[in-house]
Amino acid sequence: MTDLRLRIAPVVGDAMLEQWRHVHNTIVPPAAMSLDEARARGDRYRLENAYLGDVLVGCSTVRPPDGEEAVATVIARVLPPYRRRGHGTALYDHGLAHARGLGARVVETCVLAVNEDGLRFAEARGFAETERYTLDGESEVWVDLRLAVL
Repeated sequence: MTDLRLRIAPVVGDAMLEQWRHVHNTIVPPAAMSLDEARARGDRYRLENAYLGDVLVGCSTVRPPDGEEAVATVIARVLPPYRRRGHGTALYDHGLAHARGLGARVVETCVLAVNEDGLRFAEARGFAETERYTLDGESEVWVDLRLAVL
């Protein structure tokens, strides 16, 4: 019998990093990154993958707290076929706990504006939009959201 509980694991090694990159690039294609770019991100942030049994269903990024407000960024990504099953909540809660353990007092997230599922997910957890913007030379709209003080 296969265990189908969600398992969240820190990204270790290139095989797991490639899986993390696959989910990231699927969810945010305008910000698609190479393996080297993902490796550099992994050096700065905590990257995790989520699995049902051996099936990759999502990933997360936690940027550690920074600045006087101790602002951390928590981003949970779930592949479309696995959404609305609680996996995003589990990934988000796991990342939030990690950010809190690092001393975060405020949490932000960033969502591609066309990702309506992602925006609804963030807003349902108390995030409020703080900014919409496009990056220089790009046309995609990004949304930054902030959660009140933890």
